[in-house]
Amino acid sequence: MKTTKLGSQGLEVPTMGFGCMNLAGSDTQFIYGKADESEGVALIQRAVELGATFLDSADIYGPHRSERMIAKALAGKRDQVIIATKFGFEIDDHEKMTGKMNGSSAYVKMAAERSLKNLKTDYIDLYYLHRLDPNTPIEETMSAMAELVKEGKVRYLGLSEVSKETLRRAHKIHPLTALQTEYSLFERTLDEDGTINVLDELGIGLVPYSPLGRGFITGELKSPDDLPAEDPRRSFPRFQGENFYKNLELVDELNKIAIEKGATPAQLALAWSITKGYVPIPGTRKIKYLEQNMDAADITLSADEMQRIESILPLGTTLIGNRLDENMSKTIDKN
Repeated sequence: MKTTKLGSQGLEVPTMGFGCMNLAGSDTQFIYGKADESEGVALIQRAVELGATFLDSADIYGPHRSERMIAKALAGKRDQVIIATKFGFEIDDHEKMTGKMNGSSAYVKMAAERSLKNLKTDYIDLYYLHRLDPNTPIEETMSAMAELVKEGKVRYLGLSEVSKETLRRAHKIHPLTALQTEYSLFERTLDEDGTINVLDELGIGLVPYSPLGRGFITGELKSPDDLPAEDPRRSFPRFQGENFYKNLELVDELNKIAIEKGATPAQLALAWSITKGYVPIPGTRKIKYLEQNMDAADITLSADEMQRIESILPLGTTLIGNRLDENMSKTIDKN
C-alpha cells in the first residue's frame, strides 16, 4: 500500500489504516456482539499483511481488550506497524467506565502507562485525547501529553472530535499531527463549519472514523430491521424509520457510479476519502470485508469523478437524521 504524510510533523502512514474498535465486543459503546480474541488477532494480522500497518485503537475499546489484541497479534512485529490509541473516557481500576471525561495531567500520565502496558510496547506512535474534558483546560491536557513526547513514550499527538477553537489552543501548546473525527460522504460537517480550513492552515492531518457512514454506505442494509436487535445504531436518527429509506436513496445513487468503476459503494467512499488526502480507518469483523476495503486504496478517481460523487451529497445537503443520539452528542466539543 502507498504511504502518505499525516500532518506536517513527520509521521508517515499507509493511505488507509485499520480501525480496531469493532474487535472489542459489546462492552464498548456502539458495538454489538461478543468479542472473539482469535478472530480479532487474525483480522489485525491480515490487515498488516495487506499493508494497513496503521492500527487505531483506544483504551475504552473493551475496555483494554482491543489494545491487548493488538499486542498479541504483533508479538515480535512491533517495528512493522504504527499504533494509534486514545484516552479520555475515564476508566477505573476495575476496568469499568465511570461515565466521566478525564483530561487532567495525572490521568493523562496514568492512562498512557496503562496503554503502554496493554500494548506491550515502550512507545505509542500517535496518542489522541478521545474526547475533551469540559472540566480541564485543554492547555493542561496538552502539556501533560507533550511531556510524554519529551519522555519518548509517545511520538506524535492528536485530538478527537474537537472544535476549531480547541484545535488552535491545543496546537499552541504542542504541534498536533492529527484530528480524528467522523467524516464520510454522509458526514461532512468539517467542510461546512470550516474545520478543514483550520487543519490545512495548521498542518494537521485528518483521520476519518466511520468513513462508511457507520455501515450505511456499504449498501448491505436495506431496512432498519436488518440491524440486530442489540445494535446501538438503532438509536441513531439516521437509521430510524423514514429517515433510513431517504438516506438509502443516496446510497443507491452512489452505487451507480461504483458499478461503472467496477467497485462497491464502500470502496468508492474510501477511495474518495483517500483522494481528498485523508487517512480513513475502516473497521470490520470479517476478513472478506477487510480485503475489499483495502482494495479501495488502488482505486484512482479523476477530478470529474470526485465532483460527480460529491454532487450526490453536496455541501449543504441536510441528511435525514443526526449522526449520533442525544447522549453521545453531548460528548462532542462544539465550542
